[in-house]
Amino acid sequence: MNRPLEKLLTGVVLLLTAPLLVICAILVRLEGGGSAIYRQIRVGKDGREFEMLKLRTMVPGSDPVGVGTVVGRDDPRVTRVGRWLRRTSLDELPNLINVWRGEMALVGPRPTIPAQVADYTPHQHRRHEVRPGITGWAQVQGRAGIPWEERIELDVEYVDNRSLRLDLEILRRTVWLAATGQGLAPD
Repeated sequence: MNRPLEKLLTGVVLLLTAPLLVICAILVRLEGGGSAIYRQIRVGKDGREFEMLKLRTMVPGSDPVGVGTVVGRDDPRVTRVGRWLRRTSLDELPNLINVWRGEMALVGPRPTIPAQVADYTPHQHRRHEVRPGITGWAQVQGRAGIPWEERIELDVEYVDNRSLRLDLEILRRTVWLAATGQGLAPD
């Protein structure tokens, strides 16, 4: 998707979802205090690092368990509101700000943390030839239900085959998965 069209679409979506984002942020603050926004360094296009924004889903001050560790459904650090935000993927709404700023795209490989990238092969680094996305080819193929190596391979497949038609298909599938609650799980 070309950048001007993406920025226009993102601006419209940001305006339409702003009330929902504010309500979610208030719920996060009411439940646990602290900042409603969680910031994490991720790797973007051409290997450049940026600060990815999400709604906080864990108690303030929670330390990550380890590099690449997936937070389980019963992790006591995840708040009640956080569980709901993760289940509905509303914790990703602040990613739209990253798209607006040009750090992310609506569609592309999900951004990873720097420690994960250190072990990539040159072939796997190809996923950084495009801006990372809020959703991507791997996410609509099964998201957390497929092994990490296969997800990276799907990301490289996206880089090789990206087009407006593919982006629109990924967005269509993402909306369907979000609306039906299928296949959604935290990254």
